[in-house]
Amino acid sequence: MMRAHAHVHSPASAAVLSVQRLTLQAGARALLDAFTHTFYAGEIWCVAGPNGAGKTTLLSTLAGLRHASAGHVELDGLRLADWQPLPLARRRALMPQGANDAFSASVLDIVMLNRFPHLGGWGWERDADRAAAHAALERLGLAQFAARDVLSLSGGERQRVALAAVLCQDAPLLLLDEPLSHLDLHHQIDCLEALVAWVRESRRSALRSVLRSVLFSCHDLNLARRFATHALLLDGEGGAYAGPVRDVLTPALASRAFGYPLILIRDGEHEALIPAPRSRHESPAGHDIASG
Repeated sequence: MMRAHAHVHSPASAAVLSVQRLTLQAGARALLDAFTHTFYAGEIWCVAGPNGAGKTTLLSTLAGLRHASAGHVELDGLRLADWQPLPLARRRALMPQGANDAFSASVLDIVMLNRFPHLGGWGWERDADRAAAHAALERLGLAQFAARDVLSLSGGERQRVALAAVLCQDAPLLLLDEPLSHLDLHHQIDCLEALVAWVRESRRSALRSVLRSVLFSCHDLNLARRFATHALLLDGEGGAYAGPVRDVLTPALASRAFGYPLILIRDGEHEALIPAPRSRHESPAGHDIASG
């Protein structure tokens, strides 16, 4: 059963994505059951949940690459099915999970591939496209990799290149499936800080008529609590909880979704969810442990 917490947004916020009674299935199993929610511009959402809960399926559906079992998705008030491919690619970008580079090419050329929606006439890159690619690499600390063969990079380096490519697409809505996989903690934080800065820039710039937004799936609940503004927690049984990140990623709700008790520890202003010892007779969502 879907439960949504009170949503607070500024009067100037505009809806980016709206899902109406969205139902997703894997065979006979319901991943999401009649989920209705609106995602607003300027927000950073973490999609969390246990393995197999439907995070990848949901992001692919929000991108328009999968059909829902029931319900529909709207982008800027228009059903995804009614968008033409090129305008849609300029409006939203998807970073799939575990994408592999299939051929030898420079890092700069790989990032430039995501400029395709902006190329005109003959499809030649312009100075603005090259500048966008270099800026995306610079944002993720990859400027020195521009001339490297992408196949010579480590898994973590290639993951950051994939994120740079999505940023280079310059779509105001990013849908990122496990963008932090293969990254050490240092680079996970760097990437999340880059995404937060990317969203904030659109709030400050008077030249942008469209605020930027991010939805990303992530297994680290503490990084999500630190960097995301909102969270969508899938319980793996068709239910979902949506709302401000600290209202959703609580010990009680996370324990229930992941089937293991969590506690919230505090050190001054800092908080962290950690696993708690579970006694033989304790339920997964035991309120005596998963409190706060």
